[in-house]
Amino acid sequence: MYTVTNPATGELVDEIPNAADEEVRVAIDRVHRGYAAWRARPVAERAAIVLRAAELFAERADELAAIMTLEMGKRINEGRGEVGVVADIFRYYGERGPDLLADEPLTLRGGEAVLTKEPIGALLGVMPWNFPCYQVARFVAPNLVLGNTILLKHASICPRSAIAIESVLRDAGVPADAYVNVFASSRQVPWMLADPRLAGVSLTGSEQAGISVAAEAGRNLKKCVLELGGSDPLIVLDTDDLDETVKITATARMRNCGQSCNAPKRIIVLGELYEEFADRFAKRVTEYYVPGDPADPSTTLPPLASTTAADEVAAQIETAIREGATLRAGGHRIPGRGAYVEATVLTDVTPDMAAYHEEIFGPVALLFRASSEAEAVELANDTTFGLGASVFATDRARAARVARGIEAGMVYVNKSGGSEADLPFGGIKRSGMGRELGALGIEEFMNKKPIRL
Repeated sequence: MYTVTNPATGELVDEIPNAADEEVRVAIDRVHRGYAAWRARPVAERAAIVLRAAELFAERADELAAIMTLEMGKRINEGRGEVGVVADIFRYYGERGPDLLADEPLTLRGGEAVLTKEPIGALLGVMPWNFPCYQVARFVAPNLVLGNTILLKHASICPRSAIAIESVLRDAGVPADAYVNVFASSRQVPWMLADPRLAGVSLTGSEQAGISVAAEAGRNLKKCVLELGGSDPLIVLDTDDLDETVKITATARMRNCGQSCNAPKRIIVLGELYEEFADRFAKRVTEYYVPGDPADPSTTLPPLASTTAADEVAAQIETAIREGATLRAGGHRIPGRGAYVEATVLTDVTPDMAAYHEEIFGPVALLFRASSEAEAVELANDTTFGLGASVFATDRARAARVARGIEAGMVYVNKSGGSEADLPFGGIKRSGMGRELGALGIEEFMNKKPIRL
């Protein structure tokens, strides 16, 4: 079943049966057959449809935000903000797509050539629950402009988001066989990837899901893009406004109730600042992040997406404390039917503890002390993940220098990360492969074909 359970109350709201195998095969055939007609349409027409989708997403922001709040507990204001980013992404590719897909002249030593930029076919998208609209937009907008068709398998707790997104795209003019939502199960994904009618797959999800999909894609010689987990570091070298830095850092960590792959989960502070930073950070987390109804705009701490997620985060906190970490704030599962966990701060986490190495996907911040820039960078890089990172300093050139030493797919200076339509997004190491957004995001499932003149 695709199941909607309100994580704030535990109430079962809706159930939708998984698609039967034959339904999935029909959906694959639809996007496969729809590819020829969609890629044949002029890029200007495809881009105009994507631009219209941007307008419709903006118009339906309240509706989409309410669905996300019900399905996975996102704060209503964060939901509206997410849909705003979605509209920006569709707008960016609708406006810039034709230029990004223009032929590129190549001058050779012995003559000339032109590099053409063409689609490759029907693609499968396997999407997560933590950003039900944004993650879809990163994959779908550039590929629709490019001329690929999309078969979309959303997360099993987000069926209403999946239906609403398909409705927006259909109303914008995307043909019924160019984008198809299917309520497939995880069990069906391996044989879907083996189907020769699908040319590639994009997955945003857990490390284990990425391993599974990458193995199947490789076995079937399919291109894949993976955006997986992260344990992003945020380094504070110095600051001339400690309260503001604490506020920015806490906001970044607690955004989406801590359920963001690129949130700053490990906060590394230079020695002379550490104690005061830790005290103020713990105080802010304790006083500001109060549990409440995610549909209420005044709520600061919503539930996690499910009771299973809340139980897992609570267990990770308990293990860290048992292994010797110091609890500076929060630390408890909040009793009741909702999936609530207190906003939590842990210090004195060492490499022999599980929390040092794993991703905690919830409202939990780990604080570390570093004695120097070099030690801060060493701590930042001591992880199997490599999604994003941030560096804060009053001297931007100093921060940029430190940023160059961090092993991550993207680094932000005096900014806590996030997402921008024209800025490439993606990681290295076990955080995945490939890039989304920006000019690079339209190239992943592209046939860059040189024609020798």
